[in-house]
Amino acid sequence: MVNSMTAFASCAGAEQDVRWTLEIRSVNGRGLDVRPRLPEGCETLEPVIKAQIAKYCKRGNVNVSLRLRRDASVGLAHLNAEALAQAVVAVEQAGTAAEAAGLTVAPVQAVELLKLRGVFDLSSETDAKELPCLPAIKADIMKTVAEFAAARAAEGAALKGILTAQVDEIARLHTAALATLPARQEKMTDVLRVNVAKVLANGEGVDADRLAQELALLVVKSDVAEELDRLGAHITAARELLLAEGPIGRKFDFLTQEFNREANTLCSKANFTELTAIGLDLKTVIDQMREQVQNVE
Repeated sequence: MVNSMTAFASCAGAEQDVRWTLEIRSVNGRGLDVRPRLPEGCETLEPVIKAQIAKYCKRGNVNVSLRLRRDASVGLAHLNAEALAQAVVAVEQAGTAAEAAGLTVAPVQAVELLKLRGVFDLSSETDAKELPCLPAIKADIMKTVAEFAAARAAEGAALKGILTAQVDEIARLHTAALATLPARQEKMTDVLRVNVAKVLANGEGVDADRLAQELALLVVKSDVAEELDRLGAHITAARELLLAEGPIGRKFDFLTQEFNREANTLCSKANFTELTAIGLDLKTVIDQMREQVQNVE
């Protein structure tokens, strides 16, 4: 099956006074690169995350973000007595120095001391040290990774539909190119006959053997049968890849390069309006296909 390298999944959970949110997102990558961002104390979850994602994914840059918060209603406010004592001493020293300098200092309110950093902490952020909810978080990781893999598969199915339609269009253009060959051959024969007649009429002492060699070389250079044969083989290979198991992105990307090479050669050798138009249409579809392939695992 075709999998996409771009996907997103998330979940939120809570246990006792701790709430968490987990997000998993991925983008294109040459290989598999899993980057967990975990709170302090959650390091034991990193190998779990990497192992689970590796079960489903072979390529892509995967970012995993876990955030923890404590419920503010449970009473997270923390008074740091030592910091408060130091602040009181500092205020007294500042007042004494101000009086010695003849300055009048307004009384310091207690609430102002509580605003000082480190004295009274109202933060709801938390770390995960000794958290009893780690098993619940781990269960959510398992569930979310499975949802993430399902999202990659769903996007991959959509990609497969797009790529199949594009391969079908290339096959249609390939058939149309083959259909132009008789008319193209007739036109090229007529042009060649006229040009040879001109050469023979104006060229005294023309070497017949050399002329035959040049004509044969010209015919070989203008022949597009080989390019169309290879294009047909690439179409067959693309359809087989779309039915293959496992990651196909790298192989398909290489195949699009081969498609593009044949289309370029076809355009350069066409020398026939209808065939040139088909070659340009081929290049357009192949470019669109290559953009889609960049997302395929």
